[in-house]
Parts: sequence; C-alpha cells; structure tokens
Amino acid sequence: MTVTLADVAARARVSPATVSRVLNGNYPVAASTRERVLRAVEELDYVLNGPASSLAAATSDLVGILVNDIADPFFAIMAGAAQGEIGGQEGTGRAGGEKLAVVCNTGGSPDRELTYLTLLQRQRAAALVLTGGALEDPVHIAAMSAKLTRLADAGTRIVLCGRPPLPDNDALLAALAFDNRGGGRKLTEHLLTLGHRRIGYVAGPTERTTTRHRLEGHRAALRAAGIDEDQERMTLHGPYARRSGYDSTLELLRRAPGLTAVVAANDTVALGACAALRDQGLRIPQDVSVAGFDDLPFSVDVVPALTTVRLPLAEAGARAGRLAMGREAAPPGGIATVEAELLVRASTAPPRG
Repeated sequence: MTVTLADVAARARVSPATVSRVLNGNYPVAASTRERVLRAVEELDYVLNGPASSLAAATSDLVGILVNDIADPFFAIMAGAAQGEIGGQEGTGRAGGEKLAVVCNTGGSPDRELTYLTLLQRQRAAALVLTGGALEDPVHIAAMSAKLTRLADAGTRIVLCGRPPLPDNDALLAALAFDNRGGGRKLTEHLLTLGHRRIGYVAGPTERTTTRHRLEGHRAALRAAGIDEDQERMTLHGPYARRSGYDSTLELLRRAPGLTAVVAANDTVALGACAALRDQGLRIPQDVSVAGFDDLPFSVDVVPALTTVRLPLAEAGARAGRLAMGREAAPPGGIATVEAELLVRASTAPPRG
C-alpha cells in the first residue's frame, strides 16, 4: 500500500502541513519536530509523489560531506580538500557547471548522522563523502547500511574517506581506509627500539573503529616484543581532545610512576599529555617521551616537535572528492588502503639510564 503524507503526519503526531514544511525546507520548524518527522519518513519509507516523484531517480547538484567535528583539523583538512575537488571543477553540474558541497557536522552523534543522510536523500544528493572512523554499534551499522543502500539505489555516489567499509554492503562506490593498525604498530615499535618498556597509552572513545584499530596496532607491537602485562592498566580511553590527554596522563603517572613514554590517540591528545608532564615538572623527552598520530599542522611547530604518524589527510580528501565526482576510477574491489608514515621528531628519545 502506498504511504501518504497523511500517514507520515499521523506517525509523527503532527499536521500534514508540518510534514510538508519539513520536507520542503521552506518554513522554520522546531528541531525536535523535524527529527520526529524525518524519523517517521524513514520508518515508513515515504517517497514524495505527484510532480516530485518524477524527479526521484534524478540527482541534484548537491554533494554532502559528513564530518564528526568541523573544528577538528583532522576532519577540516579532509573536508576542505574534498570540497575543493567537488566545487572547483567546471562542467560537472547542471547549475553553472559546478556542484554545491555541503559540510554536515554530526558532532559525533549517530542520530545526527542518520538524520543528515535522510536530508541528503530528500535532496537527491549527487554524491556523499563520509569521513573519519565509524561507530561500532550493530544497530547503528544496520541503520547506516540500509540508508546508504537507499541513497545508492537513487543514484547517489557514496565514498568513504578514512572510514572502513560497512560489512556486507555493496552500496559504496569506494572506501579509502586509513592504515591505523599499521601506523599504531610503527609508532610503538619506534619507542621499543629506543628502549622504552613502560609505555602508557591514551586512547580515543571505545566505540570508534579508529580507536580500536590504532590500539590494536600498539598492542601487536608490544606482544611481538614480549610485553603482555598490565596493558589494560596502562591504557585509558577518552575523547579525541586535549583535556583527555591531560587528565589521562596524570592518571598514568599515578598508576605507573616509572612511566617513560606516552602514546596518544592523536596529536591533539598528545598536546594535553605534554602539558600534564610539564605541569608535573617532567621534561620531554628527557624524562618522558610523547608520540601522537595524524601529523596535524601544529605537530611540527610545538616544542619539542611531535613524533607522530602522518596520514595524508588532504590527499585522501581530494581523492575522495574526485571519486565522488566520477573523475577518478574506483580502486580494485572498491577499497584502497591509505598508508601511514612514521615521522620521528624531537619529542621521543631513549629513556634515562
């Protein structure tokens, strides 16, 4: 049976006029009401009929770029590079020869991520670029897979940048997956080669793929060196934020007074770790070495310059943009691994005698 606008209104407990306003975006609607309407649209799989239905299989000049936090350089660099490829080429769109790239900031919220996908579906987005690590939650993964399949069926080109592909989902055009495991292993192997054995790890949020993969690389290096003890006690989780690095490093010093090195989930967390060590009167790297991940722009300019793992964020973002626009062929099998490069700088050194 065909789902009508009235059915959506009844499910969302609003008037049909409110549903129309939400879908057309031509009148202000409270955020909570909009969320309720979009959820009803999703649950009922409502498709606009009438004149709009003739456009359902066509795509617009809109391209969505989803990020967790646009203020984080990790996401900003990728989004900016992708947007440059999407919006900066002539002859790729119908309106004036360009596509309109819209950056959607989810704030790390799985609900907002799904809501943006619904909105992009309603706008018949030509392409979609999803950046960064994915949430490891079976319910959210299933919802994402279903949503991406619907987008792809409607003609949207879907590219992942820095995010592993969803299991058993063939809706993707391409996935550019960062080698977070390999990078994490290289970083810890570097510290082990210097002679460190008491290494603390400040990890990211437990539910993110990026967190798990980097931590797996770190622990693989420790196991290969015969260090298996105390790894849970020497690992703390928190947001990818400076404050997490600061607080977690203080806790690591309390747990392990003989600590000689700290590996941080990313460069921003590493800045917090450095601040905590300085506040405790410890020198970097003479007393404690510190290493980060990502090679964000500030990492080479801090004192001491930060040993880190470089991910080619701008290059990956630009490639994702070209793939989304169909100006570059998808990699074999649709998946390409983006290599991580160890950059040794002044923040790491052999431990004291």
